[in-house]
Amino acid sequence: MRRSLTFIQCVVWKDGLNKSLSYIFPEVPDGLDAGALDLARIPQHVAVIMDGNGRWAKKRMMNRLRGHNAGIEAVRETIRCASDLGVRYLTIYSFSTENWKRPQDEVDGLMELFAKTMLAEVDGLHEEGVRVMTIGDLSPLPPETREAFEAAWRKTRGNDGMTLVVAVNYGSRDEIVHAFKEYMREAEDAAQAGEDAPELTEEVLASHLYTANVPDPEVVIRTSGEMRLSNFLLWQAAYSEFVCTDVLWPDFDRYEFLRCLLEYQSRERRFGGV
Repeated sequence: MRRSLTFIQCVVWKDGLNKSLSYIFPEVPDGLDAGALDLARIPQHVAVIMDGNGRWAKKRMMNRLRGHNAGIEAVRETIRCASDLGVRYLTIYSFSTENWKRPQDEVDGLMELFAKTMLAEVDGLHEEGVRVMTIGDLSPLPPETREAFEAAWRKTRGNDGMTLVVAVNYGSRDEIVHAFKEYMREAEDAAQAGEDAPELTEEVLASHLYTANVPDPEVVIRTSGEMRLSNFLLWQAAYSEFVCTDVLWPDFDRYEFLRCLLEYQSRERRFGGV
């Protein structure tokens, strides 16, 4: 059974909230209170490890690609809800550097799905003011998949709404190695010019990461009950809060997103202090 928000909850507008709470959460399940959400503490950056598509499909005697297709609606729902709540950055872990080890038909199907989905969704994202960017190495992707992501970036890069960061062919260890190589190249260029190389600091190395202009996530959400990072944002998540849910990704909706945000807001972030 679901219930609607009260009038008081419907008219709350604060900070970056782009829609009323009654619009974002029209039928709140029993036991969940959207009014408990502290709008002044909406995280600036939410990162999501989308897990469970294969298990969702297996439970329904379907092939894994059917699960990946079903997960697209959860992506749409999460993007829409995060943007409406005023989240500034949403990073979704779409395809890791390790995912190439999966069966070839699944990899091929995912690449086709990425291209079709990006092409189908980009106009709507653009109308909502969402900016689309990718992190990871796009060069090994099939040309049509790579072009779909690049076209989305070109179309939306001037938008000033939420930034959707799609991690595709992304691995955090590779990212850190890439950043260090970029720093070494910068140092070599400085030496050849007779200049001092910049001191290697956390800030300098971070400036060479794929996420150089993106703030670190305050919260990392992982679905399907798994509790590991899986080579995702190892550097950036140093002080992120982790929220894990047993819900499989295709079943993840705005109300589960709300539960995750409420769990995040229940934590006291100390950053190593007391």
